[in-house]
Amino acid sequence: MINPSTFYFIVYSWIAVALVIFPLVLWVVAPYGRHTTTHWGPLINNKLGWVIMESPALFFFAYFFLYGTNHHTFVPWIFFTLWMIHYTNRTLIFPFRLRTRGKMMPVTIVVMAFCFNLVNAFINGYYLGSLSGSYNVTWLYDPRFLAGIIMFISGLIINWQSDNILIHLRKPGETGYFIPKDGIFNYISCPNHFSEIIEWTGFALMTWCLPALAFATWTLVNLMPRALHHHRWYKQTFSDYPVNRKALIPFIL
Repeated sequence: MINPSTFYFIVYSWIAVALVIFPLVLWVVAPYGRHTTTHWGPLINNKLGWVIMESPALFFFAYFFLYGTNHHTFVPWIFFTLWMIHYTNRTLIFPFRLRTRGKMMPVTIVVMAFCFNLVNAFINGYYLGSLSGSYNVTWLYDPRFLAGIIMFISGLIINWQSDNILIHLRKPGETGYFIPKDGIFNYISCPNHFSEIIEWTGFALMTWCLPALAFATWTLVNLMPRALHHHRWYKQTFSDYPVNRKALIPFIL
């Protein structure tokens, strides 16, 4: 059992790290996906890399929640289920739907993402499993829970829809990149990133806890720069890219 003050020191430190590195990740393009490069060291198959780097968010979160000291009441089981739905898809389903035969990613990125997911899985799973106490059933009627779960489910639906559009841009056997259309792609270049920010902001709102806020902060710090880099890449790659399409937030950014 970790001393609560030590645990919260870890969480506050994790948030501080996110804020400190934000200017750096705005500048440095993470070298995976369309931005893959050999300059970051050895490469690994991208599907295997996805499974490895996302696995802590699935398995370690489940471990810390299920084997925590709390008596789990109904409300925490909702939080657990929503988290597991997202990461079961992200870890065990999404990578194998990708039509990216022969694509690679740097081992460095896999290791960094593995550690990132491990920390987030620990702070959220441990808090909900051991430190949160019992969320009373009346929490289900709290405006924070209601707004948060609406945001999370909305983000999840947009995320799955956006992934589906991207996956089906290539016909079986095709390579290369195409301009995505339909759905929120008509308004922004990266609805998949936009939706994850909505999801985890919603999760932070519905749980109303510091570890979930830390994860939402990191999601924004990671995915806002990624969306801006994608948007710039699209405009540089396609001369006919829609001029009114924004990067991350419709009509704004």
